[in-house]
Amino acid sequence: MNVDAQAGCAGSNTPRAAEALYFDSDDRKLFGWLHSVSAKTPRIGLVICKPFGYEAMCSHRGTRAFAEAAAALGVPTLRFDYSGTGDSADSDPLADQLATWTRDVVAAVAELRRLSGVERVCLLGFRLGALIATLAAGECNGAVDALALVAPVFNGRRYIRELRTTRLAAMMGAEQEPVVPVDNQAAASGSMEVSGYLLSAATLAALSGIDLTKLERRPASDMLIIDGSSLAVSRGWVDALTRLGTRTEYQALPGLVQMLMTAPQFAKIPQEMIQATGEWLTRQLPGPVGGPILAPERQPPKGAAGQLTLPGEPSAPHASLSERPVFFGSEAVLFGIVTEPHQREKRRRAVLLLNAGADSHIGASRMYVELARRWARSGYVVLRMDLAGLGDSGTRPGRFDDEVFPPAAMQDIRAAIDHLRGHYGVRDTTIAGLCSGAYHALRAAAAEIPVNRILMINPQNYFWKEGQSVTDVQVAELVRNPGLYRSRVFSLGAWKKLFTGRLNIAYISTILGHRLLLGFESTMRDLARRLRLHLPHDLGWELERIAARGVRVVFVFARGEPGIELLRIQAGSSVKRVGDRCRVHILDNGDHVFSKSGTRVILEGVLDSELFGRNPWEGAPSSL
Repeated sequence: MNVDAQAGCAGSNTPRAAEALYFDSDDRKLFGWLHSVSAKTPRIGLVICKPFGYEAMCSHRGTRAFAEAAAALGVPTLRFDYSGTGDSADSDPLADQLATWTRDVVAAVAELRRLSGVERVCLLGFRLGALIATLAAGECNGAVDALALVAPVFNGRRYIRELRTTRLAAMMGAEQEPVVPVDNQAAASGSMEVSGYLLSAATLAALSGIDLTKLERRPASDMLIIDGSSLAVSRGWVDALTRLGTRTEYQALPGLVQMLMTAPQFAKIPQEMIQATGEWLTRQLPGPVGGPILAPERQPPKGAAGQLTLPGEPSAPHASLSERPVFFGSEAVLFGIVTEPHQREKRRRAVLLLNAGADSHIGASRMYVELARRWARSGYVVLRMDLAGLGDSGTRPGRFDDEVFPPAAMQDIRAAIDHLRGHYGVRDTTIAGLCSGAYHALRAAAAEIPVNRILMINPQNYFWKEGQSVTDVQVAELVRNPGLYRSRVFSLGAWKKLFTGRLNIAYISTILGHRLLLGFESTMRDLARRLRLHLPHDLGWELERIAARGVRVVFVFARGEPGIELLRIQAGSSVKRVGDRCRVHILDNGDHVFSKSGTRVILEGVLDSELFGRNPWEGAPSSL
């Protein structure tokens, strides 16, 4: 069914396909999705305020499900990216983000009222987004009188302590980050980076002074507060709100951790929370309405409005960039954001960035956004796309959401390259990606999809079988774990676990057995290559064949990644035979997603050098 047909389904409260759009907040443009309804006079609207950082990435599908369920009730809904996050314009990294994001919510309320005609708006906030929603409610000139808050942050100091604990846990056992040149003001003293996401010193100071339990006036007349069933911490605030005269409903429900704190490929939609929010939202609607519609069928995006204009290089500020949503594909409506260089750019070069795991098209730590805008300033058209079933793309009939290795991924990549060629006359194409995105880049080159180079960042596997689960024992584990077991032979703690039955001997035996088999298979494959015998699923032969077509193959690893050893095992001597057409870089002090800003600077330099055809700058990479 095409987009227009789905948008025109009968029923006064039928949700339409979501529309991608930009709107103004002060001097910045924000990106958002409007989930509109077919009702001529909707009675109330909903603005969704996302959580911060990694929680926002994990909950992308969940917040989308909340928006779709609200639209199914007849409530037009706007979900959007704050300044400096997601697909919105960048913001001053030294500014008070809390104040900026509060103004962004006020702007989103005004935009929803303008687009839908509603008079009243409810804010739905998650974690830090709940705090922002509470602050913004009082600045909306009476338009907001209802708040729904999920696991709200109500004490800024406590939240900062949580972030510092998370940051400390991530650093445990990590090597010290190297001192590298950083040309980004976001690394200024006093800021805090958590899982690759930055809070400025001004933001931390503002948060430190906020305690919503000490409010002297009610933030809204009606409030719903939902805690996780295992993280019920808001009960005291509910009592304080009730004393202020707020009609407050409190529930502790399952699903919080699975939505907000679980990697996107494993995250779950919290149906009980959606149902509770829908029932509460229904009570905010004047007059009789139908019951809530849970888990509505995903509808493809309808279209896009406007574009984002970005500054060019400081030396040529007039050479501005533009960024816009694009829709392509046939069997599933695929979504992406394309960043275009200045109109005078005639070299017709493009980069296609592919999802890492089930992360959306912004990439881990917003890495893809930064790379796209960086490369567009150097003359590239860059398309950040969501494969079918991921991010904001549609899902193919009969398939599932959040498939990390969808069997039809090559069709999606072909559609993206066709779009780039058809709309921009692209003649030089690069496919790049992190983790599973690197895997798909390799598979695209092996499938002879027209590409000039592939940039693969931390691939963890090079072959995937349909029906295999991401929770199965991976080949990468066969590479990583034996070395770990060998290092613990002389560990007293490990022997204690062995004699007390706390070690899974069967699992360890399976790992070691498979590792020996993998080593034997590697030797046999290398011998077969020397005899010019082409065996199935032979990475070395594939690399030679890809390079023979003139495709440049680039691997970039953080030191210690299992993909390094796996490349040695599965490709054997082919990497050396391919020569300079296959480059391998190993970077120190990085993690799997390069969440540290210092190491990301090095990564960007290596990728730039390979993309632009220059020699990598001294000290960054080391060869395999």
